[in-house]
Amino acid sequence: MSVVHHTAPPAVAPRRRALALVSGGLDSMLAVKVIQAQGIEVEGVNFFTGFCVEGHTHAIRERDRKKPKRNNALWVAEQLGIKLHIIDISDEYKDVVLKPRYGYGAHMNPCLDCKIFMVGKAALMLDKARELADAQAVQGEPGFDFIITGEVVGQRPKSQKKWTMPVIARESGAEDRLLRPLSARNLEPTLPEREGWVDRERLYGFSGRNRKPQIALAEQFGLDDFAQPAGGCCFLTDEAYSNKLVDLWQARRKRDYELDDIMLLKVGRHLRPRPHFKLIISREEGEGNFLEGYRYQFPSLEPVSHGGPLTLVDGEFADAAEAELAAAIVARFSQGREAEAVSVQYNRPGGVSQLLTVKPLAAGQVPKDWYLG
Repeated sequence: MSVVHHTAPPAVAPRRRALALVSGGLDSMLAVKVIQAQGIEVEGVNFFTGFCVEGHTHAIRERDRKKPKRNNALWVAEQLGIKLHIIDISDEYKDVVLKPRYGYGAHMNPCLDCKIFMVGKAALMLDKARELADAQAVQGEPGFDFIITGEVVGQRPKSQKKWTMPVIARESGAEDRLLRPLSARNLEPTLPEREGWVDRERLYGFSGRNRKPQIALAEQFGLDDFAQPAGGCCFLTDEAYSNKLVDLWQARRKRDYELDDIMLLKVGRHLRPRPHFKLIISREEGEGNFLEGYRYQFPSLEPVSHGGPLTLVDGEFADAAEAELAAAIVARFSQGREAEAVSVQYNRPGGVSQLLTVKPLAAGQVPKDWYLG
């Protein structure tokens, strides 16, 4: 009688899965492509802070309406064929903006603290996936093994220096589960590299602010449409926007903001004729339509004898003279700027209105230091 020996089939290594921070720019797009090329499944995550709203001003302003109206992170995910998780962190992100441990960049951009915070949120997603591994496996949704970002050593002066890379990994809690495919060969090997989940030799060693290597790699992958990276999409890197944010804090005597505040800072001319009130003056029809949505939350001024801008008043006038000053400023930006008199409707929440007839200020009567940003 012969004995048949059955040999167990060799164990099949599990397919590794990565979670990518997808900003919508070229670097994160390339990072995903590099990892996908090694047979690793990737999903993306994009964190909504309120300060990065692509297409927001383009959709409002007439001169920008021909520009693409797209959420770049969603568009990138579609091009890459990956699932994208969009997570609203706008409320808890306040601590990053108001109290950055590593300070600000050139303006009000807390870039290093921001990166630590976002990688930390992604790390929590990895940890949660591990905790729920059994349940997810039953549902056919395994967790993630590591995180990838599009960071390049030396590309950003505040958050992408060689010394900041281990700081981000350590303080976010991601540790060596954080892989930067575009700069990996300039850094110490991470867990995915040491374990052989990814081939380090097929990763890159980009560094510095020269974009030519990324552009060349994009051509290799057949990518010819991507968001321009300069400054990213974060309004906090913009000097004019940052000045308006600081002014808001100074006027209110506290460092805080709501989502409406940071949206309004993106639209219109902002003038502060007096410390206790600011005028937000629409520059064209699209901005006027946007400000209409706030008409019943703020006092407003609007020329009625001539075409002109809707203006929101953030604050209160101390007396009638200040109301007339504000109306004269608004008249300056109306079609009646050369007229002897312009009628301006002053509306207050609750339905109270008053007609003010004023002489428009001349250009030289509007000091430059009234303009914010």
